[in-house]
Amino acid sequence: MNNPRPMATNVGVNDHPEQSEPETDQSDCNKKEEGVKRKRMKERSEVWEHFVKEDLPSGRQATCKYCGMSYKCGAKKNGTSVLWAHINRCRKYPYNTPKDSKQSLLSFKSAKVTSTAGGTSGLTYHKFDAGCIRKALSYMVIVDELPYKFVEGVGFRHFCGVMEPRFNVPSRITVAKDCFETYLTEKRKLKNQLKKCNSRVSLTTDTWTSIQQINYMCLTVHFIDNDWKLHKRILNFCPISSHRGDDIGKEIEKCLLDWGLEKVMCITVDNASSNDTAIGYLRRKMNGWKTGVLKGRFIHMRCVAHIVNLVVSDGLKTVNESIQRVRHAVTFIKQSPARLQRFKKCVVDEKINTKKGLCLDVPTRWNSTYLMLSAAIELEDAFERYSEEDPHYLLDLSERDGKGSPDADD
Repeated sequence: MNNPRPMATNVGVNDHPEQSEPETDQSDCNKKEEGVKRKRMKERSEVWEHFVKEDLPSGRQATCKYCGMSYKCGAKKNGTSVLWAHINRCRKYPYNTPKDSKQSLLSFKSAKVTSTAGGTSGLTYHKFDAGCIRKALSYMVIVDELPYKFVEGVGFRHFCGVMEPRFNVPSRITVAKDCFETYLTEKRKLKNQLKKCNSRVSLTTDTWTSIQQINYMCLTVHFIDNDWKLHKRILNFCPISSHRGDDIGKEIEKCLLDWGLEKVMCITVDNASSNDTAIGYLRRKMNGWKTGVLKGRFIHMRCVAHIVNLVVSDGLKTVNESIQRVRHAVTFIKQSPARLQRFKKCVVDEKINTKKGLCLDVPTRWNSTYLMLSAAIELEDAFERYSEEDPHYLLDLSERDGKGSPDADD
């Protein structure tokens, strides 16, 4: 009687069932050993700097270091939102000031403050006020001429979050509104100051055209207040339709009516013919207001600086050819970075010890012509050396007005 081989194999496996049990027990032991060796993960939230963990029979709890309040802090059931909320309202947390509290915090500042004893101290008080911070932010944008989108930059928001976490940085639209409110506030203050002033005011104005071909006018007021202090304030900076005298006069009249200014002593303008028409228009209007002096006979004042500029420009015509040669030489060198670098090397090779650099003048400003000539005199040897190293230098200047490069006689 022969038994089939599969039957014998099955009997053999069933007769020794204990052979598979040690493998299962060994794997369970390895898992338990791994569980024992595994370290607890380090807490990553910054909120644990303000709380102490305690293991109690009811479960793990977190106790506030400042007021002793306890909260459940189970890793799976409880998060950190409750703990953060407690820190923000904890009255014993040293950096918290309740919104309804009038208590201020002492802080050290670099600016010295006069103390009651007559000395100076850097210890001042500080109170969190979101409104004051927003005013300071709008002041910064105005004074530093920053774009409104500056407040939405990642770096600026990070800086504000580190310096004052309780302040919510506004958007650029809100900042624009705050800047306009600041403008209206300062305008009301200046308006009241001008209204209370007992003296007459003087005006200066000028117009120009931008590179976008837009005409602008600026109107400035000068006055002495009741404490005998001289003030200078810009009343208006606005676009105008044209440089015609009537348009300028009407825009100045509109600005004076807006500010409530009637007692005008004089208006200072340059020597453009359109300004004569504008002053004539304003003289007629002010005589109708009956607030002028001697019927506006001396209301028109001509700008002394503009007159001096005309005198000097007329005098420079006697040496116009020399100035043109120097101007063309400076223009040629500054047209290319490579030429300018080569000229600086010539200055070093000639051992010229000066901090002055090449300066190109503006024909309408005679002081810029003086600066250009003053620098060219000190760099005379460098110009001569450059003419020897760059063959295009003399060739280019010979084709321009003045015919040639500047020399010692110039």
